[in-house]
Amino acid sequence: MQIESNEFSVAAHWSGGFDERGLQNWAEELRVRLSRPVTFGLVFLTPALFAHASQVLEILRVHARIPLLAGCSSTSLVAGEEELENDQGLVVGLYHLPGARLTATRFTQSQVEEANGPGYWHLETGVGVEQTNGWLALADPFHLDSESWLAGWNEAYPAVPTLGGLASGDMSEQRTQVYLNGDVFEDGGVAISFGGDVRLEGVISQGCTPIGDVWTITKAEGNLIQEIGNRPAYQVLVETFNSLPEEQQKRAQGNLFVGLVINEYKEDFQRGDFLIRNLLGGDPKSGVLAVGARPRAGQSVQFQCHDATAATEDMKVLLGQTRRRIGKSPIYGGCLCCCNGRGARLFGAPNHDAGLAQQNFGPLGLAGFFCNGEIGPVGNRNFLHGYTASLALFLPK
Repeated sequence: MQIESNEFSVAAHWSGGFDERGLQNWAEELRVRLSRPVTFGLVFLTPALFAHASQVLEILRVHARIPLLAGCSSTSLVAGEEELENDQGLVVGLYHLPGARLTATRFTQSQVEEANGPGYWHLETGVGVEQTNGWLALADPFHLDSESWLAGWNEAYPAVPTLGGLASGDMSEQRTQVYLNGDVFEDGGVAISFGGDVRLEGVISQGCTPIGDVWTITKAEGNLIQEIGNRPAYQVLVETFNSLPEEQQKRAQGNLFVGLVINEYKEDFQRGDFLIRNLLGGDPKSGVLAVGARPRAGQSVQFQCHDATAATEDMKVLLGQTRRRIGKSPIYGGCLCCCNGRGARLFGAPNHDAGLAQQNFGPLGLAGFFCNGEIGPVGNRNFLHGYTASLALFLPK
């Protein structure tokens, strides 16, 4: 058993099937490896263990002595510096979080439909906006309108980071699982508030690198960008593409996206300031571009390239920025939520995102999974992403 740990956290992968005695011994070994009391646990299971999920949760809670346990299902797992894309089993992370005040919430689609303003979620969760430093959220993608939930959540907890992802599982049956303590749910989600002396620091790598200049949208309607800099948007895109070196043009062919600035009050825009969305198409005659968002006139925009090279560059730059911002602060642990479209299929080699996270912040008890959508902030607002690595680090406030 390979275990990745520091004095505050430990993460490991169980590669076998359901074995009650074996799992008990394994959980006890993990707990002993973490010399401090467990504050919080994360667990991610592959679909082969669906039938035994309740038993697995109970074994972990009892034998690893986990007071608060959350997680979800996934077809691929993350443990330490390893991305286990074709392995069965489960991943567990144990965390000692000094002075943390953790509050767990289960939420459902009916609550999303019932919510009638910020106060609704404060009452449902028992957590006011001043009582939380950030949320870790895990949800089912098939029975929850995640965009509507997140829109209401942003209103209830403005400028509070929410990180995490949407579960994956048995795609033929559109079936996933979400876990909270001993309970197994096949809809809705769970969110953990990190309050007290612990906060969340997020790294949201959307897998793109910027190309060309930053422009201002001067005419837009719905999901259409009609004019950029008072010129047809399509014309600006073509000129941006044609100005690239030949090698970069080859990389960008079929891999173009748009980046929309969320916080216009900054003096200059860098990586991490742009919300990346799909470039759905363009019409040379009308000059209009269709994008996977609702841009507005006056908003800053920059075209983006998405491929393995761009994604690696983006991840390295953002991790480095975060490392410098954190300085010498201890890092208690982390949760890494990667898009199903990343991993070896994008980078051509395993362990890309987890390996880079360990290089910058390790040794670190890092647990995580591959998602059907990733959650994380851009600017001071949280979004649902694609092609993204969402890394939540647990730090002292």
